[in-house]
Formats: sequence, C-alpha cells, structure tokens
Amino acid sequence: MSSELLNAVNQIAQAAGERIMDVYATDFEVVQKEDKSPLTQADMAAHETIVSGLEKLTPDWPILSEESVNIPYSERANWQRYWLVDPLDGTRDFVKRNGEFTVNIALIDEQKPILGVVYVPVTGVLYFAAVGAGAFKRLPGQSPTPIRVRACPKDRLTVAGSRSHGGEYLQKFVDGLETEVKLVSFGSSLKMCLVAEGEVDVYPRFGPTSEWDTAAAQCVVEQAGGFLTDMQLQRLRYNAKESLLNPYFLVFGDANKDWLRYVGVSS
Repeated sequence: MSSELLNAVNQIAQAAGERIMDVYATDFEVVQKEDKSPLTQADMAAHETIVSGLEKLTPDWPILSEESVNIPYSERANWQRYWLVDPLDGTRDFVKRNGEFTVNIALIDEQKPILGVVYVPVTGVLYFAAVGAGAFKRLPGQSPTPIRVRACPKDRLTVAGSRSHGGEYLQKFVDGLETEVKLVSFGSSLKMCLVAEGEVDVYPRFGPTSEWDTAAAQCVVEQAGGFLTDMQLQRLRYNAKESLLNPYFLVFGDANKDWLRYVGVSS
C-alpha cells in the first residue's frame, strides 16, 4: 500500500473533520433517521467531502458510506476493493458535545481492511495504518509515531466500554476477569484505537454496530499487532453478507490471554 495513498486519505479525513467542526460551532439541528439514530448537518457535510475526495483519488473504486443511499448486496457482492466510510462516528457524542467522535475511512480488499484512517476532529489526533506500513498516531504539529498493542499486565486490566452501549453483558465480562479492572468509557472508534496504542487491554462490544463503525479502526488495531474478532475469536470480515450489521465483538492486543474463557454471550 503506497504512502502516497495513505497520506491522501489522511488529508481527506482531516478536511472532513474541518467541515464537522464548522457545524460543531453552530446551533445545529438534529433529526432522526429511520433506525432512530441521530443525523446532523455535520454527518452530511463530512460525507460529501469524503466521497468527493475519494472519487477524485480513486475513481474506479466504489464507496460505501453510512450516509450513502442503500446499495443492494447483489451489487456489493461483486466488489473486491472498495472504500468503507463512517463520515461521523459517534453522532450521539457530537450532539452531546463531548468531543468523542471520529472520521473513519477504510479500504477493504477481499473482505479485509487493508488501510484505515481514524481522525478525531476536536483534538486533531490522527490514527492511520496500512498493510505493510504499520500503525501510527499523529498529534497536531508533530511527526507520526508508531503504535503497538501491549501485553496484558499481570495485576490489572484496563477495559474500554461504550458511553452509549454497555449494560449487563459488559458488567458480567468485567466481573469474570478475576483481576483488578480499570473501566474506561469513550465514544466512537476511539476505544479501538486505545487498544492499538497500548492504553487499553480489551474492548468487548455487546451492542449493535455496523461495518463502517469498525473497519478503519480494525486496520489500525491489526497493524499495531492486535485483533478485532467476533465472540468466537474469528476475524471480522466485510461485505460477506447482505446485512451490514456486525456481530458482538472483541478488540484485544494480547493473544496469549484466553479471552474465550470470559465471553459468556455471542450474537
């Protein structure tokens, strides 16, 4: 995967982030989509910026965005390589103005994410990765630094949970870990990136997500040496079925720990 392509996608994600922040500074309107999830002008502004940028960059590759019109599986099934985009991951966090939302852009090839960019508009932090290139974090005004998952500490585990989705399954998972647990809550794909950079040991997701929610961060996690799997520890795949919903999943860095032992549910 060329560094030129990765750099170009980084720039597109940041441009989308600027559009999001323009709306963030206003008294924006919130409407509900058919699935009752929120939608704002920022979602659409970021969507338009990303789609326009990717179409210029790679005009022959299809784009599937959360804010796209519905594309039937009969058409998608023929795609080998395509862009998978969440223009604003964490719209609920955007509405709450807590800063924990991201721009997610992934390149999928043969059902696997081979390039991923996660940009945090409020802080300007950028996570990016590509197969063969590694995984990186860039702070505003600084050079990118490589990131890597960590081995689980012996005396305490740090577990990430969702601000909007947690519940009894998460509590059962935490209670079953048989060690001291520090539970941290974040919105959007930030939780997965924290695993990738070795700040968090595991993020169990017992709640609904779609493929655009995980693809970009999955690439970052995997290129940092970690894993994003279903509850049977099988790697998540993309565009492999008609539904775009993910199963419940785990994100972890240390494969030497028997995570299956602590999972009491599956989707």
